[in-house]
Amino acid sequence: MNNNVFRNLSYGVYIVSCKNGEKYTGCTVNSIMQVTSSPATVALSVNRDNYTNSCICEHKKFAISILSEKSNPLSIGTFGFRSGRDFEKFSVIEHKFINDLPVIKDACGYLICEVSEKIETSTHTLFLANVVDGDVLNDETPMTYSYYHKVIRGNTPKNAPSYINE
Repeated sequence: MNNNVFRNLSYGVYIVSCKNGEKYTGCTVNSIMQVTSSPATVALSVNRDNYTNSCICEHKKFAISILSEKSNPLSIGTFGFRSGRDFEKFSVIEHKFINDLPVIKDACGYLICEVSEKIETSTHTLFLANVVDGDVLNDETPMTYSYYHKVIRGNTPKNAPSYINE
């Protein structure tokens, strides 16, 4: 099988943020989808080895910053290739707080979510979450995973659901 076919699935690029005790952490993800519109529900897939996963499990809330094609690529690298266990990611990325969760300032939109269910797979947790708040922040084009690879020339972290061992 040609695993590159998975790169033809439509994905966005997002920063998921959550509480980390009294601090905040997060990770770059591409596996988010709307499940229903009423009640507004999304699904999020996060590797169980990611520190963000354990923080979401503990606090049961997270924010999704929807990155645009004009978002700073530094955000993707900071949240995708460094662990919040040993680095305070929000110390180097511009953000604001909405409902006590950090949202990336140059995102084109955000969602605030509360976990309603979680499903464990062999490597990832699938979080089902109710959307309790959300807004459009600007009219920029949302970044797709294809744009990230073809234009930004970005790499995929090993813990990402879409990682392909080249």
